[in-house]
Amino acid sequence: MARRLKEGKDQILWKDRKRWLGMPLTTTKYWVAENRLYISKGLFSTETDEMLIYRIQDIKMKRTFGQKLAGVGTITLYTNDKSSPIVELKNIKQCDSVRRFLSRIVEQERAEKGLVGQEVFRSLNAPIHSNMAAPAAAADGGNPSR
Repeated sequence: MARRLKEGKDQILWKDRKRWLGMPLTTTKYWVAENRLYISKGLFSTETDEMLIYRIQDIKMKRTFGQKLAGVGTITLYTNDKSSPIVELKNIKQCDSVRRFLSRIVEQERAEKGLVGQEVFRSLNAPIHSNMAAPAAAADGGNPSR
């Protein structure tokens, strides 16, 4: 049974861990495998968060002066995931390359699932507010009999 589980493992496309002063001394690990992002925290008690890549809506990279000196940065992911709408990949090395990689893989996953441009279509299909009818009523003098 254990062999089958190992054989079914996804290929890891990227992995890193949260760093302290540029060194991997923390227990927080990040990795991307196939179409999911994983974040694992803890040493004795471990918590692993899993998120589908296509749920990422926006990516932001930030590097403070201290992070630049240590050669790391923080990537913030804004998602439409209900359990974690904002995800931070803190103090990772080569953060600009990782940001570009994540952006590319998100677009690829969204295209494969046919989700490209859904943000635009959602805003076009938004319900029209009732105050939109007010200018038309004012144009004909507010007379309901017309």
